[in-house]
Amino acid sequence: MILKELLTKFDYDVVQGSDECEIAALKYDSRKIETGDVFVCIKGAGFDGHDFASEVAQDGAHAIIVQDDVTVPEDVTVIKVDNTRYALACMSANYFKDPAKELVTIGITGTKGKTTTTYMVKSVLENVGIKTGLIGTIETIIGDEVYKAENTTPESYLIQEYFRKMVDAGCKCVIMEVSSQGLMLDRTSGFKFDYGIFTNIEPDHIGPNEHKDFEDYMECKSKLFRQCKHGIINMDAEHLGHILADHTCDIETYGIKGKYDFTATNIEFFQKPGKLCVKYDLKGKLEMPVELNIPGEFSVYNSLCAIAICSHFTDDTDKIEQAIINIFVKGRVEFINVSDKFAFMIDYAHNAMSLETLLNTLKKYEPKRLVTIFGCGGNRSKDRRYNMGEVSSKLSDLTIVTSDNPRYENPMDIIDDIVVGVEKADGEYVTVPDRKEAIKYAILNAKDGDVIVLAGKGHEDYQEINGVKHPMDERTLISEVMADDEVKAVL
Repeated sequence: MILKELLTKFDYDVVQGSDECEIAALKYDSRKIETGDVFVCIKGAGFDGHDFASEVAQDGAHAIIVQDDVTVPEDVTVIKVDNTRYALACMSANYFKDPAKELVTIGITGTKGKTTTTYMVKSVLENVGIKTGLIGTIETIIGDEVYKAENTTPESYLIQEYFRKMVDAGCKCVIMEVSSQGLMLDRTSGFKFDYGIFTNIEPDHIGPNEHKDFEDYMECKSKLFRQCKHGIINMDAEHLGHILADHTCDIETYGIKGKYDFTATNIEFFQKPGKLCVKYDLKGKLEMPVELNIPGEFSVYNSLCAIAICSHFTDDTDKIEQAIINIFVKGRVEFINVSDKFAFMIDYAHNAMSLETLLNTLKKYEPKRLVTIFGCGGNRSKDRRYNMGEVSSKLSDLTIVTSDNPRYENPMDIIDDIVVGVEKADGEYVTVPDRKEAIKYAILNAKDGDVIVLAGKGHEDYQEINGVKHPMDERTLISEVMADDEVKAVL
């Protein structure tokens, strides 16, 4: 192809060479350069692609896209732009022949609810015959192909590559999680979403390599509503003024605290053997009963959001109802069939905010006891350990402190930090460093009517120790525990 064909949708200057040069492939990883490629110099938290300009020129790159000055041989074309990440997004869209134009694109942003809602939407759409791709925190799904996720929102090149594969696989729609980092780093630039969704926002991802403050976090989230045609908004969420500032899309609403386009009324929490459930009556643009085999008010919001999206594709309320009740998301209030006498769930709650939300939700079901098993990751803020420990002790009847991903720290040092927080409140606690043994302890000591939460890892299938990710799926651990003769005797 000719380089100029990729350089649309943004302004650029030809510093040297010609934009009429031939290009073999588009690359942004210097390790993958082959003769004839164009290399885009992007900047990351710990690297700068500009530092590899000379190296990729030696490896045969015909052209380099930069935002800073570089020195390379005169036979290499250099194109200068204001923002190489934005350029990469636009070039990637061009490179893969604008696949977003052949899909209905749906992007969901928010602090919580993105993952569950994406799976709900995919389930409903496929239940009414619309083949749908998914890009998210856990995985990317394209037909029968599943790709493990590295980031909630992949790099722009990868997004466009996935879009093209979805089109080729016969997908008509894509539902994806859009993180604040993805918006900040222009990963979702180069195309316009058909639908942009806002679930909620709370302070999160604030730090040196993420967002400098909450204002910056909100500003990045708000970008989605200047990059979509149609917005679907949780009207009960806080900070809507910031999120919708300068929005360019039309707006549709959902919630439970007012009369919106999609409103949940008559909300009822109830239990089935080994499960905590919720049901409500949907009013507004669609009217139907809704039941979910997952708990809590947050599940009501997630399902409202999913139904609002899916109403643009179908008005078959029976199929929507059927898809919603059977929803399953790995590691998100995922019930494991351990016993009908008590409920056992796995959840990704890995900070104080998400753990507090989950435990407050579960307390509404008035369990005999609320038992929480969790640990904290190594080489991370100690405040998270103290805060999670205090939240668990305050809201749980029993906290079982165990190991998570110790990384390069001694697991017992992390557990000791958690206990400092636990002892700020008055809940009972024990420490069981081995995660499998902690699960066994919880089951052996379970009482009828208990709710047991295994928190922190969710969909993760590894434990990271000293830089090595060892296979560890909590579902496997639970199965092994249940096969133990001592456990069999009490179940």
